[in-house]
Amino acid sequence: MERRTFLGAAATAVAAQTAAAQAATVKYVRFRKGATTAYGKLDGDSIAELRGNLFASPKETGAKHKLSEVKLLYPCVPPKVLAVGLNYKSHLGDRTPPSSPEIFYKPITCLQHPDADIVIPKGAKNLHYEGELVVVIGKAASHVTPEQAPGVIFGVTCGNDVSERDWQNGPQKDLQWWRAKGADTFGPLGPAIVTGLNYGNVLLQTRLNGKVVQKQVTSDLLFDCHKIVSYVSQYVALTPGDVIYTGTPGSTQKMNPGDVVEVDIEGIGVLRSKVTAA
Repeated sequence: MERRTFLGAAATAVAAQTAAAQAATVKYVRFRKGATTAYGKLDGDSIAELRGNLFASPKETGAKHKLSEVKLLYPCVPPKVLAVGLNYKSHLGDRTPPSSPEIFYKPITCLQHPDADIVIPKGAKNLHYEGELVVVIGKAASHVTPEQAPGVIFGVTCGNDVSERDWQNGPQKDLQWWRAKGADTFGPLGPAIVTGLNYGNVLLQTRLNGKVVQKQVTSDLLFDCHKIVSYVSQYVALTPGDVIYTGTPGSTQKMNPGDVVEVDIEGIGVLRSKVTAA
């Protein structure tokens, strides 16, 4: 009887801690309604419109919008977009793990909104998904330590580092992946930036036409979010709104016109894209 009581109390305590953690998270979105583009705080199916800089204590305007009545946009307009390659052991194959994060740039013009199309450009024949956790920077920072990095990170969101493998690795590969990972629509991002989430240990799943094709927890990152932010900041100044794609797990496969790809991260939401031909 005493053991049952103890186990019941322990389960209740865990449930309470989980509920408290979820309650502490906030979801921020960027949306368009008519001629208005604004940031908002998402609560269920309702968006409280915000005024001011998202990264500098914006205020609620008092206006409320139904989620079904707006168009969600990628959740911030980043000054720069960075990404990390080869950051899960499951994605390395037989390659040697890197000694430091493998950083590259994606152009801002590659970003795509939630529920918008990934467009296969002319000449592309081997387009792959890469579901990823994305870090959003909230404060200007240089030369921060991994221990200081949490104070620089505003929140996290979902991303898809769309990649054309022939342009990335084939005989005619790009010198700096300018097409392979940077073509228009190759950077779906969203649907929301979540603050207060324990992003160091959440489940990331990618689905292709409803089938799970990637599944891993972010605690398996070779270089976690804090190490990535610290490493980048040693060489490149970080500014509010910068985003960093943190790497993809497992293997990937080719996408075809008509396919639907979803990046689903625990506590954040689902980033959905349809694949179309140019």
